Amino acid sequence: MKFCGVETSELKKINKALGKSYGMILSTGPTGSGKTTIIYTLLKQINVRERNITTIEDPIEYRIPGANQIQVNTKTNLTFANGLRSILRQDPNVIFVGEIRDNETAGIAVNAALTGHLVFSTLHTNDAATSIPRLIDMNVEPFLVASTVNLIIAQRLVRKICDMCRMPVTLTMNELAMQIPSDMLLQIFPNQNSLMVYKGRGCKICHNTGYEGRIGVFEALEISPEIRKLITTRCDADQINRLAIKEGMKTMLADGLNKAAQGITTIEEVLRATKVESV
Repeated sequence: MKFCGVETSELKKINKALGKSYGMILSTGPTGSGKTTIIYTLLKQINVRERNITTIEDPIEYRIPGANQIQVNTKTNLTFANGLRSILRQDPNVIFVGEIRDNETAGIAVNAALTGHLVFSTLHTNDAATSIPRLIDMNVEPFLVASTVNLIIAQRLVRKICDMCRMPVTLTMNELAMQIPSDMLLQIFPNQNSLMVYKGRGCKICHNTGYEGRIGVFEALEISPEIRKLITTRCDADQINRLAIKEGMKTMLADGLNKAAQGITTIEEVLRATKVESV
């Protein structure tokens, strides 16, 4: 998954979750953020002959060799919920539910994850931690969410700096603090007085935009024993997020700023994608 922009530290969490035989892996973000692409990448990684993969999607975006893929059809009452019920009767090892849109689908998906299936799905939330209260708001009991969810990946897409016209720019931490809260800067870039970032001058290759192509910025929230305990208390997303960061989670903002420091994207793109307000 390196080509998607997922860093090595996050890959370890993802591979750990993929190694489990049951539970739930969620991909979250707004429309067009690449969350379905990430799920397909994960499914391809575990797509071996011994595993029966079945999906219910709306629409089917990519074909997965050997998988049984079902298209939602509301005209025949083939909804996500009804399709998922039908899939469970086939007893697959791995299930992909294109999107958890309602309480009924959420309940069936969680039950499937609880009864020996590895379930993948997507949610529309702003970050990884917000997915937990979203599932609880869908009438899934907190202890069930805590018992089933193993990993939540949140992502956004940012434009990549054009390789042909990329140029370095040095910014002081004071200059960066005008755009990014200083506590975040200290956490991401400790003991630094300045930061070398990059931008594109604009050329024929990038049509004078300074950008060419896109890459993801990610956060991977691993549901640790301590976070599971917190979920059962009906805590809010901020509490989960703070504990996850304390346990080592790299936020989308941190991932994006690291990519900016590597010359992959710009500070402006990262702030746009992660919706950080200027200070």
